[in-house]
Amino acid sequence: MGQFLRDLQTYSFLQYALFAGLLTSISCGIIGSYVTVRRITYIAGAIAHCTLGGMGAARFLQKEYAFPVTPLQGAVAAALLAACIIAVVKRYSSQREDTVLSAIYSIGMAIGIFFISRTSGYNEDLMSYLFGDILMVSQKDLLLIGALDVIVVGVVLLYYNQLISICFDEEFARICGIRVELFDLLLLLMIALTVVLLVQVVGIVMVVAMLTLPAAGAGLLVKRLWHMMVTAILLCLLCTTGGLAISYQMDFPAGATIIIMAGMVYFFVIASKKMWGKA
Repeated sequence: MGQFLRDLQTYSFLQYALFAGLLTSISCGIIGSYVTVRRITYIAGAIAHCTLGGMGAARFLQKEYAFPVTPLQGAVAAALLAACIIAVVKRYSSQREDTVLSAIYSIGMAIGIFFISRTSGYNEDLMSYLFGDILMVSQKDLLLIGALDVIVVGVVLLYYNQLISICFDEEFARICGIRVELFDLLLLLMIALTVVLLVQVVGIVMVVAMLTLPAAGAGLLVKRLWHMMVTAILLCLLCTTGGLAISYQMDFPAGATIIIMAGMVYFFVIASKKMWGKA
């Protein structure tokens, strides 16, 4: 751990990684709480896998046509598009929701793989998004992550009561005059932005785990939703900073280490609750 702290003062890539973990923890704790209480982790998973399509297309345009777009920006576009499609399907389609989500999930991944295969050169940095590499965060990425974080937090603060209403009782929200479809779409868009933030940290494959494990653990410790959000943010901070430090010190993959730590924290909370309940 001492080596990590010493290098943190010297190397900018470690500082960027730490800041990225801190920023993503805020959105992860807040939006993860909504995802957990509404039980829509499958939607978050579908959006996460669609981001590969946007990343692949962005890298293709960047390398083959010198188009000024980054993979992270492509991920934002793909995630927001996927969220809008899911909202339309939920509102108007008569098809089974799980079938449509599976189609969106698969098509998004397929588009990403197609564009990666058509891009010249070796795209190791792009493929690392599958499993995450927080150490690759650049200053430009950090600015985008910060901007997305501000948007997510700002929207949640502005529409906190409306989002709570649609999460717990849609029919009551309608009776109260809340436009349920509009705020459902807004929540999906916030999930999409949070997914993009987490892809940079833990990768597409493990986004759902990071989005739900800290929030689920927080839900076992507190009762009120805003308490759950604050607790989830703190647990996310513990997992991202602790996982980053351990992975750097021990030369482990950062994304996997963060998720393992999140899982350990979650099961520790479960075990502690059971022990306290018996005491």
